[in-house]
Amino acid sequence: MTGGLSGRRFFITGAARGIGAACVARLVAAGAAVAAFDRDADALAALSAKFPGVVVVPGDVSSSADVDAAVATGASRLGGIDALICSAGIDLVGALDQTSDEAWRRIFSVNLDGAMHACRAALPHLRKSGKASIVNVSSGAGLQPLKFRTAYSASKAALQMFSKALALEAAEHGIRVNAVCPGAVETDLLRQSIDAAADPAAARETVRQRYALGRIADADEIAAAILWLSSTEASYVTGIAMAVDGGRTFH
Repeated sequence: MTGGLSGRRFFITGAARGIGAACVARLVAAGAAVAAFDRDADALAALSAKFPGVVVVPGDVSSSADVDAAVATGASRLGGIDALICSAGIDLVGALDQTSDEAWRRIFSVNLDGAMHACRAALPHLRKSGKASIVNVSSGAGLQPLKFRTAYSASKAALQMFSKALALEAAEHGIRVNAVCPGAVETDLLRQSIDAAADPAAARETVRQRYALGRIADADEIAAAILWLSSTEASYVTGIAMAVDGGRTFH
């Protein structure tokens, strides 16, 4: 899909790996301008080497100061921002009574606060676009929870409601806000979770069997949905939580 993306200016958090990097690759191919934000400086450098025209800005999404500075840099380098994609996220697996306050807060500081920081910083620029959009990457775990992921599931459900509330607030400025809810995706985050299991092969099979389509998604499949929502082709779509999850939640 390339329609409705050429010439649009994107700021992406969590852009160096996984779903964020897949979005960058599709956007570059479609003729969009991209600013990529991520805390992994080495991965950002690799992204820049692969896509020299992409503006790369390192920083931590949980830091409002880092995000404010990065958005300002991205807007300056791109000449404005038409679309924001908040893809930064982390996972936490474990029983609640073994979850520390610090671990709980870290999940929310990245998965929810990080998106809030980016949306808040980008809004003044998005209001000037006239055709702006925000897509927050939530999770199917925010629609139908997963065992031993209380913090992760709660943070992703909160991100969906944040997106819907912001859609009401931003509509008067012509800004659309949506959330995408992926299922299991073949990313470093998933592989780390599976590799930490006592039997990684059995853990992968357990994950696979949750899905009606019987497989784990490729990051590019999630990027396709995100970019459709970000494009002018989705001009009448706002306030939704779109499940792109191979049939796990049937939401």
